[in-house]
Amino acid sequence: MSVEPSKDEPSSGVPVRGFHVEEALAAGIMAVLCVITLLNVATRYLTNVSFAFTEEISVFLVVMMTFIGTATAFSRGLHLAMLALVERLPWRVQYWQRVYALACGILMFGILAWYGALAWLDDYDSGLVSPGLGVPQWWYTAVVPVFSCLIVLRQLQALAIVLRRKQP
Repeated sequence: MSVEPSKDEPSSGVPVRGFHVEEALAAGIMAVLCVITLLNVATRYLTNVSFAFTEEISVFLVVMMTFIGTATAFSRGLHLAMLALVERLPWRVQYWQRVYALACGILMFGILAWYGALAWLDDYDSGLVSPGLGVPQWWYTAVVPVFSCLIVLRQLQALAIVLRRKQP
């Protein structure tokens, strides 16, 4: 019952279309993480001095990577799914299950964007600063609503692709 995906289409049936900004961001963040870690290890090895503040930057970048990876997964149809069960269902039920799953994801990340924006506003108004670098805490908090909106956008794109499909 399952159709073989083409080289541009993962097993979920959501085609990979062109270049996404997330790929460039992920590559840049990974490069920065590698350089920070290499410099920190080399400095600690050669001088017995640790740059503890780099941990704050690294954690921030890893959180960004999590959101970017989630957006990329949804744009490619590679999010977690119970395919062993879903692929055994009739095509019409599979269709509505995909629509329902994407709608739930849109709702969840929409709520996360809303509460992330409230947390960002609270950090901005309170003037909190980070413990390691002393930069405004809202710089870090802004990642949650911004990238949650990106994930919602990618889920809406995936939903549009699924809704356009009228037959298996």
